[in-house]
Amino acid sequence: MGKDVLIIGGGIAGMEASAYLSAMGYQVTLVEKANELGGHLLRWERLFPTQRHGKEVLSFLHCGIDGKIRVIKNAEPVAAVTRDDLHIVTLSTGEVITANAVLITTGYKTFDASRKEEYGYGIYNNVVTSADLEEMFSSGKEMLTSSGIVPRRVGFIHCVGSRDEKVGNIYCSKVCCVTAVKQAIELKERLPYAEAFCFYMDLRMYGMHFEELYKEAQEKHGVQFIRGRLSEAAENQDHSLLIKVEDTLTGRPLKMKMDLLVLMVGFEPSDGTQKMAELFHLETGSTRFLKMADEHTSTNVSSVQGVFLAGTCSAPRTITSTITDARAAAAKITSYLSQYSIEQREN
Repeated sequence: MGKDVLIIGGGIAGMEASAYLSAMGYQVTLVEKANELGGHLLRWERLFPTQRHGKEVLSFLHCGIDGKIRVIKNAEPVAAVTRDDLHIVTLSTGEVITANAVLITTGYKTFDASRKEEYGYGIYNNVVTSADLEEMFSSGKEMLTSSGIVPRRVGFIHCVGSRDEKVGNIYCSKVCCVTAVKQAIELKERLPYAEAFCFYMDLRMYGMHFEELYKEAQEKHGVQFIRGRLSEAAENQDHSLLIKVEDTLTGRPLKMKMDLLVLMVGFEPSDGTQKMAELFHLETGSTRFLKMADEHTSTNVSSVQGVFLAGTCSAPRTITSTITDARAAAAKITSYLSQYSIEQREN
């Protein structure tokens, strides 16, 4: 009684929660809409602050679930009803799954940088996002601009789609600043003679060793940090970029030429997260992420009994925080189902 758990979303949180619940004796079904587990981690070459390879963390996550739980790929919930404390979920494949508890781990999507037209993403070839740059790193190919030259000046623009009332995202995505620092260091390691500039609003280095990484970027690699917000990017005839930035420390406008511009895109609720909110009738907060029952004491509990939350479906998080949150969600589900089993026996 009370042993079946359905987990929706096969990224970091879904994989880690599955491993913990399986180890505690629960029958876990993990549903992932893509054909591979790992979510955004599949796209990241190296991780802050240690520069370890993302595939190492992915391997760790697989060790906890491979051959131990049921995984359904290329599927997603299309209908859900609750009956006698049981959640009956219909998948896009037609299969119906009955679970005593459901864990939502549908994560985030990166901000669509083309919504900031003044930055030129999707208009100019040498304007890319942080996710695009990570794919360049992981490809192993020589870094070249669209004109086939090695970039000598690269600008990293912080807070694209975060802390921005114009696009409706007033929250901080927590990872953009440190990602810019990490990528600037990687760029300098690959192209020692290139100049790297970080244009930031405020540097928010939240985690352990993040500040050390920031100091390393300046002192060892010569990355230059300019407190200012990009107002406009334009393309020159040679396909380089002319950017206009206000240096908010000196109060002076700046015009600078860049060979490559990297937009540090923030987090937004994924399409899957929004769909699960509708399907399970879950409340969302002002940020459009799924609402926690209590931001201090019940971060893994949703507004619907028996439905739980983990990872970035409820708030932007780092990988470390996401793994920790997944373990906390597993513990919360265990507590809930233990009580459920007691009540079933008593009845």
